[in-house]
Amino acid sequence: MELNLATGGKSVSVSDEIFARPFNETLVHQIVTAYLAGGRAGTKGQKNRAAVRGGGKKPWRQKGTGRARAGTIRSPIWAGGGVTFAAVPRDHSQKVNRKMYRAGMRSILSELVRQERLSVIESLALEARSTKGLLKVLADQDIEPRGLLVVNEVDDKIGYSANNVVGLDVVTVSGLDPVVLVGADKVIITEEALRTIEERLA
Repeated sequence: MELNLATGGKSVSVSDEIFARPFNETLVHQIVTAYLAGGRAGTKGQKNRAAVRGGGKKPWRQKGTGRARAGTIRSPIWAGGGVTFAAVPRDHSQKVNRKMYRAGMRSILSELVRQERLSVIESLALEARSTKGLLKVLADQDIEPRGLLVVNEVDDKIGYSANNVVGLDVVTVSGLDPVVLVGADKVIITEEALRTIEERLA
């Protein structure tokens, strides 16, 4: 298929296998959920009655004191006692194999093309660190400076120049993930980065 370049009305040929796939909502939901779950620390922990220090001796005899029966001072109903359903450290990660992940990314990219939320620019060459310079380069290619800008590498010039542009996030191809793609209103991608994505998702 052909994607229009932002400059001069030219077009660039791309693989139908990556940019013309049907949208698989179930698969996309699965890889997004798995990605978010993988970022959870899962390090919270509490002590149950077995883990709390002390409480080995029965606090008073079973009968004759007038008080309720008690077997340990570390019971969950006592102050300083263990937690009834104590949280334990756990791994929240979900398994998603490489084939599923790539298929999900292809589905997301194809949907971005269908919804006209993906724009391709020929290049992004800056002479110096300059927010004004970056805005001019994008304006010359009829690109509104908002959304997600995908490049092969974020050099010193692009990184500093994009810092002050409100609403524009810069990410490398290697840092691209399903969450940022799904959440972006618009995706701007350089032609060089486009070829790298094709290689990785082929």
